[in-house]
Amino acid sequence: MDISTSVHKIDFEVRDYECDMQGIVNNAVYQNYLEHARHEFIKSRGLDFAAITQQGVYLVLIKAELEYKRSLRSHEVFYVQTHVERTSKLKFVFCQKLFRKDNEQLILKARMTVTSTTKEGRPIVFTQADRLSV
Repeated sequence: MDISTSVHKIDFEVRDYECDMQGIVNNAVYQNYLEHARHEFIKSRGLDFAAITQQGVYLVLIKAELEYKRSLRSHEVFYVQTHVERTSKLKFVFCQKLFRKDNEQLILKARMTVTSTTKEGRPIVFTQADRLSV
């Protein structure tokens, strides 16, 4: 698979309230950026996160690996790149990178492992998962 054709990109701007007392983006806020980017990635593949859930498939984050390289500050513009790697019938990994837009500086690398379950938490195959790695 040519990874360049499967990468989704979305732009953001840091808001004042996302920064801590040191004037940098709080480490927990990055997870919000990454989650929004994942949802937009899913949408870009013609899928709807809410509709998937209504169909009884819960996409559940089971592992979050974040490697912080640099910090962002208020009003800095950045983007998140996302692509998916299927690791098993039930699991796939959202591979995400966050870059400052003005100088392409890598800010963060993340591997977010997701599985599919029923509402009760039992494993279920997400049959549309193949659309994520197109």
